[in-house]
Amino acid sequence: MLDTISAGSAQSAARLAWTGVVRFLHLTPRAFLPMRAMESITLIAGRGIEGDRYLIGNEEGFYSHKPEEGRQVTLFELETLIALKRDAGIELGPDEHRRNVTVEGVPLNHLVGRRFWLGETLLEATRLSIPCRHIEEITGKAIFDPLINRSGLNCKILQGGMVRVGDTVRNAA
Repeated sequence: MLDTISAGSAQSAARLAWTGVVRFLHLTPRAFLPMRAMESITLIAGRGIEGDRYLIGNEEGFYSHKPEEGRQVTLFELETLIALKRDAGIELGPDEHRRNVTVEGVPLNHLVGRRFWLGETLLEATRLSIPCRHIEEITGKAIFDPLINRSGLNCKILQGGMVRVGDTVRNAA
């Protein structure tokens, strides 16, 4: 049976089979400050998020000494927060994971190297985020190990614009 299904058609179907939604938006102007919940954020192509600590040219973040073009906006799955509580007994709020956009229904781990729409903005997923001891220090929660391979997605902003809570997230191809 499996030999009759081509890898190309299976991958193509998987790419088209999802649509997600933006559930939470956060930013902070400097490292160590609490993340602020926002109803909308402005993404600037090639630079980052207006007002955020990692906006290229105005870096004030914990990793600003390691600038990276592909880390202009970071996404995190709501499903991971649910699994973290269920599997590890750790309650982590959407403001505590320190990523900018919390989405639901989006297969982040499968998007590396792909383009997708986040509201009216076009992103290219560059790499998976890695868990961060810095977040453990800030929250006091032992989340490093449970977040291995579930720590979010780094993206480059190809087409900027406004992103709002409730916006659709969908494949670009």
